[in-house]
Amino acid sequence: MQPHPKVELYCDGACLGNPGPGGWGYLLRMGSKEKEGSGPEPDTTNNRMELLAAIRGLEALTKPCDVLIFSDSQYVVKGVQTWLAGWKRNGWRKADKQPVLNVDLWQALDAQLGRHRVEARWVKGHAGHAENERVDSLANQAARSL
Repeated sequence: MQPHPKVELYCDGACLGNPGPGGWGYLLRMGSKEKEGSGPEPDTTNNRMELLAAIRGLEALTKPCDVLIFSDSQYVVKGVQTWLAGWKRNGWRKADKQPVLNVDLWQALDAQLGRHRVEARWVKGHAGHAENERVDSLANQAARSL
């Protein structure tokens, strides 16, 4: 059995107003190869754009990979690391029995997580982290393109 390729995924979302026009961006890195992607959404929230950045980055992978996701969104990182398993077990309800917000995107992310072996790590935003600054720029450019 051949090992899965190791990939780094840097992802970020942006929203001009919350809600408002938004954008998402990602950077995939496998060795010396890189691939970027971004896109706008006309009326959205920052959390939705953070999720969409991770989803689109994982969707861009053409085969199962070992993926290390870097995000400045605690919402995404804690969701992947901790909350998602409980939400699924509880029928997409939080501990307080309320429905999970952005369930459509969490389900889409969960489907992508099923394709890969994923670890998520939080990085401090706007702190000079080169790749995080790059995806922040991609997300903001996409948001301003509307």
